[in-house]
Amino acid sequence: MDMFNNKQSPLLGLVEGDQPPDLERLLSAWGTATERLQATHEALREQVRRLSDELEIKNRELARKNRLADLGQLASHVAHEVRNGLMPITLYASLLRRRMAEDAGSRDFLEKIETGLTALDTIVNDLLHFTTDRQPNKSHFDTCALIHEVCDALRPQCEAQQILVDIDVPPSLKLSADRDMVRRALLNLMLNALDVMPGGGELTITGCDTKYGVELEVADSGPGLPEDAMATLFEPFYTTKSGGTGLGLAIVLRTAQVHGGEVVAANCPQGGAAFTLKFPRQHQEQPVKAAA
Repeated sequence: MDMFNNKQSPLLGLVEGDQPPDLERLLSAWGTATERLQATHEALREQVRRLSDELEIKNRELARKNRLADLGQLASHVAHEVRNGLMPITLYASLLRRRMAEDAGSRDFLEKIETGLTALDTIVNDLLHFTTDRQPNKSHFDTCALIHEVCDALRPQCEAQQILVDIDVPPSLKLSADRDMVRRALLNLMLNALDVMPGGGELTITGCDTKYGVELEVADSGPGLPEDAMATLFEPFYTTKSGGTGLGLAIVLRTAQVHGGEVVAANCPQGGAAFTLKFPRQHQEQPVKAAA
């Protein structure tokens, strides 16, 4: 009698190359666990790579802000010193104009001096607006009236350059914002538009109330924006003009940001460029008047 006849072996019936059922389950579980570990490892590697990229971007942005803060302090000091020097010169020029009332030739030279002083004052104002980190003093005002006010201030220059101004803003459009900041932003956008149309053209200012909020757009019929300049348009001190400070669009961007909004630059399909200031609806609540 075979000694195995009384007790069957657990391996009985397995052919060469077969694995016991328990071992098969163990190997299958091991393979599954290995795949999961590999997938987790890849996910962690991707997460580390993403976080490293974000950290590098944040570090670059922090370094940039620190450089701008240092530069802003220097610019503010220089601006105040220049303004202190400009005040007496402007006063003396005004007194000199009175004495030269009958001398046409001297008045021409004096007008050139005054034009230069005005340009310097504009640069100083840009520096001071850029370096002054103040919060908006909001009021609820008539947007159409503000735009007409800025256009009236630029009327002599527009007429001299033969630029047609088209204003398309509903009389009922109101804006809750810092009026002085918005005025300065619109003035900078319009001055930039005039600079790119020295031989004449069309300046279009539109305003509307959208689902997002109030939007104000300044468009020109100039040559448009170069594609390689789009990424640096709003960088402080970036300019393509020989006599510019490069702060105009930086001030526009800051105005939008302190109101919780944004500014968008784009080339128009029919030619020219358009800059759109967007003020979000949640920032458009009318300020509550204090009780008397």
